[in-house]
Amino acid sequence: MKTTLTICTLALLLASGFLVAEDKKPQAGLKKAFINGQGAGWKLLTLADFENVNCAKDTWSEKGGTIYCTGKPVGVTRSKKTYKNFEMVAEWRHMKPAGNSGIFLWAPDASFTGLKPGQLPRGGIEVQVLDLEYETRYEKKNGKKSDWFTSHGDVFPVGTSKMKPFAPVSKNGRRSFPSKRLTLGVEKWNHYYIRGINGEVRLWVNGEEVSGGEDCRPAMGFMALESEGSPVEFRNMRIRELP
Repeated sequence: MKTTLTICTLALLLASGFLVAEDKKPQAGLKKAFINGQGAGWKLLTLADFENVNCAKDTWSEKGGTIYCTGKPVGVTRSKKTYKNFEMVAEWRHMKPAGNSGIFLWAPDASFTGLKPGQLPRGGIEVQVLDLEYETRYEKKNGKKSDWFTSHGDVFPVGTSKMKPFAPVSKNGRRSFPSKRLTLGVEKWNHYYIRGINGEVRLWVNGEEVSGGEDCRPAMGFMALESEGSPVEFRNMRIRELP
């Protein structure tokens, strides 16, 4: 009976897209749970699922399953469809120190209207994709730690959109700061798992939940990938729409 139960439990985890990996830090017998986007209902997202809004023709490209962004000009490529309730996974890495990018969620159509190169959407919930050196340079320049952003997975509303951030919260009250600092540095792949349900968004960075918010308005809209001045790459982007 015990053996049968173990096998059934493992099968359920695999069907749900869960991978369990040992945490290799010395103090841990703890484990991290990764969702890999495999299983029923999951769909691979490629560059063909997005459309260029205000970037150059060569800003975004795809090869061998990896989406490449030059970072120039500043702008976005937007999903061809809107999403309400969903879960998604994405791996990303910056190719130069202090690189900046992001994944926009629930951005309304009006937030893209008339965007010129160099501009970003006027609405949506942004999941920050920021290299560690960005924060380091800020600290060196200002002689203090930042109280309004981090490089470890901030989640925050943009423009006309609203969100009540989960603690810890930035000093200006707008951003959900990560509860742990888990982001890896330049040229290293990071894993994001994002879940958006009924106006609540939660972010897992490299296997652990760190930030999010609730009462997001609007809670339906487009997804977008951000070009913001530095080369960044995305791969293994998958999404599963939920009821």
